[in-house]
Amino acid sequence: MSGFARRLGGIPWREIAGEAFSRVFLVAQAFCAVHVVNAHVCSFALVMGPSMLPAMNLAGDVVAVDRVSARLGRVASGDAVLLVSPEDPRKAVVKRVVGMEGDAVTFLVDPGNSDASKTVVVPQGHVWVQGDNIYASRDSRQFGPVPYGLITGKIFCRG
Repeated sequence: MSGFARRLGGIPWREIAGEAFSRVFLVAQAFCAVHVVNAHVCSFALVMGPSMLPAMNLAGDVVAVDRVSARLGRVASGDAVLLVSPEDPRKAVVKRVVGMEGDAVTFLVDPGNSDASKTVVVPQGHVWVQGDNIYASRDSRQFGPVPYGLITGKIFCRG
C-alpha cells in the first residue's frame, strides 16, 4: 500500500461526517426557528408608496410588525396594520384602521373633486381601513370593508 493510501485510511471519516451532519442539522434548526418567528410572532416589512404619507416615507420605511395581536383580536381603530390586499392577494399593504365592526364610518367619496360624503356601517367580522393620504390611497373607500382575516399584523415600530 502506498503512503498516500495509508494516509487516507488514517483519516477519521466517520467523525468528520458526523460533525458535518451535526452542523447542517443545527443550521436547519436555526432556519426553522427564524421562519416560525417571522411568520407567527414578529417580522419586518418594507413599506413604500404615497398612501400612508406623512406617517411613512414615500421612498420607503422598514416597519416592525406584531403578528400576534391580529390573531388575538387586539387591533383597534387608529392602528396601522399590514394586510393582504383585497384587490391583489399577492400583495401586502399597510393601512390605518378607521372603523371596527358595528362602527359607522363617514368618509369623503372623492376628496380631490367634491365634498360629498357617505356613511357606512362596518359589518361583523370586518374593519374599515384607509391610507393616511386620502388623495393617493386605494382603500376601503374603493373596495369596501375588509374581512378581519386579511389583517396579518399590527405595526408597532417604524425605522
